[in-house]
Amino acid sequence: MDFSVSEAETAASELAARVLGASSPIRAVADADSPSADMDNSLWKELGQAGLLSLAVPAELGGDGLGVQATAAVLTEAGRLAARIPALATLALGVLPVARSADPDIKHLLLGGVGAGETILTAAIREPSRPMPQTPGTTVTLRRRGGTVTGVKVGVPYAAAARWILVPASTNVGDPVVAVVEPDADGLSCQRTPSSSGLPEYTLRLVDSPVLAVLDGCSVGDLYNLAAAGACAVANGVLARALDLTTTHIRTREQFGRPLATFQAVAQQIADVYAVARTLHLITVSACWQLDLGRDAAERDVDVAAYWLAEHGPAALRTCHHLHGGLGMDVTYPLPRYSALMTDLAAFVGGAADRLDRLGVREAAGA
Repeated sequence: MDFSVSEAETAASELAARVLGASSPIRAVADADSPSADMDNSLWKELGQAGLLSLAVPAELGGDGLGVQATAAVLTEAGRLAARIPALATLALGVLPVARSADPDIKHLLLGGVGAGETILTAAIREPSRPMPQTPGTTVTLRRRGGTVTGVKVGVPYAAAARWILVPASTNVGDPVVAVVEPDADGLSCQRTPSSSGLPEYTLRLVDSPVLAVLDGCSVGDLYNLAAAGACAVANGVLARALDLTTTHIRTREQFGRPLATFQAVAQQIADVYAVARTLHLITVSACWQLDLGRDAAERDVDVAAYWLAEHGPAALRTCHHLHGGLGMDVTYPLPRYSALMTDLAAFVGGAADRLDRLGVREAAGA
């Protein structure tokens, strides 16, 4: 296995860091209650102008034709800033799955405008009490031309702003497929629901809503894996930045005439956070590498990464808050933004118990 970072991924990461570094997470936290706080439109456009939204768009459509690893590099930097942009929704839940479609017309239709930041995509991958179900309760009736889809989806990011929504559904014979619908389709209602970070999430109710197409070449399992890997990439950046903030604080903050970092208990706790962050980084890199190569082990690595995120990510952020003392609870300080986003990401991947169950089932089947 060669996990060496390619020149393209390094360049994408460095460019994303420069573009995203121009925004201030502290200012964004202060403005989080305003109606425009859902999305930093100017920052999203800047990413498009820099070519960072078209990395995984096929070359024949004007993109770079790269894959999961290059996309993950951008998502990590977005997580490092906790940027209020639809990067996870558009890139991991939209561009990567659509790029696998075997229909060039569908790819052209759905991906047009993405590179310029004009088109937002998302996917409805969660159902009530069923995160990423392999056999969705949502049903689709397919006809020679189009079809209809019926069901309920929850926690759909940026659904109201999306141009297209990917909807996993089951056919009448139980085969899972990925259907494409428009957010203003007949029979579709979109209701906003709360999130810890304040980023927009919606419950979708579909009643015989028209289906534009079904993605050939991208299975429901592929969509779920890409979504979870993207969430882990964002969490990788979130935890890395929270660790940076905390190490700086304990190195410069003094108590009893000594820096906090010199106290043994503090050193042990920050070491634990570092171990969590480093492990999440490595398993996320492995999962994205496996997905790019189409290896059989990709799904297992994605589950391990998602489990680590859900089980240890929120706990590591709580330790960062503890080490900051009262400062960590100041809403004008960046840390609350990172812990809130980590909470949302843990829910997005289904939680630790769900991921552990998936791993257990897979290991039992392979035994």
